[in-house]
Amino acid sequence: MDPRVVKKTPTSQDHMICRIRAAMRVLLFVLFMGFILIWIIMPTNTYKLKWQPRLKAKLNTSTYFGSQGLTLLIYTCPVLLFAFLGCVYIHLGKKLDDHDNPESSGEKQNQFCLWRQPMFVKGPLGIVTGTELCFFFMFIALLVWCFATYLHNSFATITPKSAAKAGEKVWQAKLDSSALRLGLIGNICLSFLFFPVARGSSVLPLFGLTSEASIKYHIWLGHLVMTLFTVHGLCYIIFWAVTDDISQMLKWGKVGISNVAGEISLLAGLFMWATTIPRIRRKIFELFFYTHYLYILFILFFILHVGISFSCIMLPGFYLFVVDRFLRFLQSRKSVRLISARILPCETLELNFSKNPGLKYQPTSTIFINVPSISKLQWHPFTITSSSNLEPEKLSVVIKSEGSWSKKLYQMLSSPASSIDRLEVAVEGPYGPVSTYFLRHETLVMVSGGSGITPFISIIRELIFAAKALKSKTPRLLFVSAFKSSSDLATLDLLLPLAGTPRDLSDLQLQIEAYVTREKEPPASEIPKLPLPGRARWFKPHPTDSPVSAVLGPNHWLWLGGIIASSFVVFLVLIGVITRYYIYPIDHNSNDVFSYALRAWLNILVICFAIAGTASLAVLWNKRENAMEAKQIQSLDVGSSPVTPMASPESLFYNAERELGLEMESLPRQSLAQATNVHYGQRPDLKKILFECKGSSIGVLVCGPKKLRHEVANICSSGLAENLHFESISFSW
Repeated sequence: MDPRVVKKTPTSQDHMICRIRAAMRVLLFVLFMGFILIWIIMPTNTYKLKWQPRLKAKLNTSTYFGSQGLTLLIYTCPVLLFAFLGCVYIHLGKKLDDHDNPESSGEKQNQFCLWRQPMFVKGPLGIVTGTELCFFFMFIALLVWCFATYLHNSFATITPKSAAKAGEKVWQAKLDSSALRLGLIGNICLSFLFFPVARGSSVLPLFGLTSEASIKYHIWLGHLVMTLFTVHGLCYIIFWAVTDDISQMLKWGKVGISNVAGEISLLAGLFMWATTIPRIRRKIFELFFYTHYLYILFILFFILHVGISFSCIMLPGFYLFVVDRFLRFLQSRKSVRLISARILPCETLELNFSKNPGLKYQPTSTIFINVPSISKLQWHPFTITSSSNLEPEKLSVVIKSEGSWSKKLYQMLSSPASSIDRLEVAVEGPYGPVSTYFLRHETLVMVSGGSGITPFISIIRELIFAAKALKSKTPRLLFVSAFKSSSDLATLDLLLPLAGTPRDLSDLQLQIEAYVTREKEPPASEIPKLPLPGRARWFKPHPTDSPVSAVLGPNHWLWLGGIIASSFVVFLVLIGVITRYYIYPIDHNSNDVFSYALRAWLNILVICFAIAGTASLAVLWNKRENAMEAKQIQSLDVGSSPVTPMASPESLFYNAERELGLEMESLPRQSLAQATNVHYGQRPDLKKILFECKGSSIGVLVCGPKKLRHEVANICSSGLAENLHFESISFSW
């Protein structure tokens, strides 16, 4: 047993934390339901004619916040409080041992598995679970309710007399009202648009979501936002044309709605929207990637279009996104220490980075990588294959040579003529689930195709640690993997970590069924059951490189909650002072005096200053500890390097390859080969395999091509086997 690991049993402190988290769950639920209730009552006459005037009389007369006081209190504060409490909730959960958590039980988790079962597999929405379908219909119902209520209340006030008084026909007045309400409904979608893309936000984990699995929600919301805003703009253009007031398109008044700003925002959004067409996104990814930076113009001119008071409705999601984005920016400014690259014969790389031992992450986590020598702007996500428990000082990713970026990287590192002894790399992350409940099933079936093997490598390595070091009971593992050629079988060697960690598979109930679909028999030259890996390249340590570490240290969630709370308090204080001593003396809370654009600019600048200031201080505070551990790791790297730092690149390459070759011939590799059955010239009969699995609770994970994912989801949702529980692992960036 690893002397650093002590098996933990639940203590009184653990049970106290569980009780505190239970109370926080109730509070978070109340906040969430209250926030949803606000959206439901917002379009009603009860709110508009009774509640809103009373609230405005109390809040909008404030000399510190003016007209935006009401929206700040009702829409912004509850969501940021929810995010802050979420950070504390997750931080407390991290104190509980994930393998012996008294808060969770297999029976309790299996009750929720029914909600995670696929309800729809094919269609425009892809694989949709019961929970997703429920929230999808509730969200659509909210949009329909709001739009119908808005139209009903506004049309009730439109009469031939009122229309004639305004110099319009009844249908023209109704078109004007409909266009406005379409914009209001679009703002509801915009309010939720940025939650899925805040990778490190605490909101998604509270709903059991991860950033990579939530990208599809961002896509759905993006289509809704652009559809509604486009129709909103077209309706107004038609209205202005039929009323001979087309000059309104050039209006940018000092107060009120700025039409030019809205048109610029819409054009920026349309450019982004056009590049999301699947054919463009796949074939010209760079165009899609760079065009998406137009979101800055889209949001900026949207705020200038409607004013900061109305923008506070959509502000919370964007606020959390800006916090997350700035932290990512600070983390990406430093180069990380790349230890080695393992080069496999199937045009696949395993990159091994030095890692801060205090950095913890769950299996299936992802990390974003940037290699400036290939592209200074492109960031690509990859699944982490290492286990932070099994390999406390190393982080690994596997990169298959498929796109132009990965092909350049593979050619750079695999070429024998290459003399690279250091590769500058920057990272963002890791990002992933805060817990892995799918590991609590009695049996775990993992189905992969092609590069979809990568998330399962981290799961298997984590279970090696749990079985060997913690002596924990682990689920039986059935790993079904499909490959195109026998050379791709080399990726199975990655299931075992390198030297210095527990790699014995004897305590792990693992069975691997590998299928080579395009070859009917093994190559004549193949002697061992699994092909040996190709080569390894070791890199020299560099003083400017640092190990991969959490940007906010080991107490990341607590620091994130502090940033959210403190930055918002700083924003309220500063904007209150500016309003009281600069804006109020000019307009005295009159909305038709002070420039809407200037007020919006002041709020934007204060928000950016508050976030940048508090986040920078938090990162600098944690940088000391990270720097000390980085120096210790670098000194260990130099002392334990297989060659002297002054050795030539050729000797580095040779010694590393020889050491790796001897290592892979050891007992762990033999046990891996014994657990593997290779089938040539056939595809796996997934229905037969899954139905033959024994056990009361069988978790089924799939990662690979869309056709494979749909096939597994269909089998699990067929209802023919009640013990199959589909566990979604989505990597649809």
